[in-house]
Amino acid sequence: MFVQSINRRDVLRTFGIGAVAFAMAPAFAANYPAIAAYRNPGCGCCEKWAERLRQAGFAVTMEDDPALDERRGRLGVPAELAGCHTARMGDYVIEGHVPPEDIVSFLATKSNARGLAVPGMPVGSPGMESDGPAEAYEVFVFMADGKSEVYARH
Repeated sequence: MFVQSINRRDVLRTFGIGAVAFAMAPAFAANYPAIAAYRNPGCGCCEKWAERLRQAGFAVTMEDDPALDERRGRLGVPAELAGCHTARMGDYVIEGHVPPEDIVSFLATKSNARGLAVPGMPVGSPGMESDGPAEAYEVFVFMADGKSEVYARH
């Protein structure tokens, strides 16, 4: 049987590290481009997605857009990748319920892609959580010419 004792110094070190990480979180968040998201008027799941991104450190605004399909077209989102909402993030487009961790990893690649997309509204994706089982879904990376490929699977 393995027993480990914890002394006062270990506790203080652990809390000290946590406090430093917490204090630095806003500095890390400032490194993410702001996200301006657009939804069909009144859609609630879009706001839930935005809240998940805020919790991950992104600054997100959400506006209603009754002409969302036109906006998607102007931003170069392929019709087959259309999701629930459309967002601009610097030079990138985020379409639909893309998980925050995929956005973070995508930003780290400094890709020349147009953006990321989750087509439709898969149950279990960020903002679409439910008490039931989650659907498997894919996140696509898409280029300005409309070509796309799977970026992540969830």
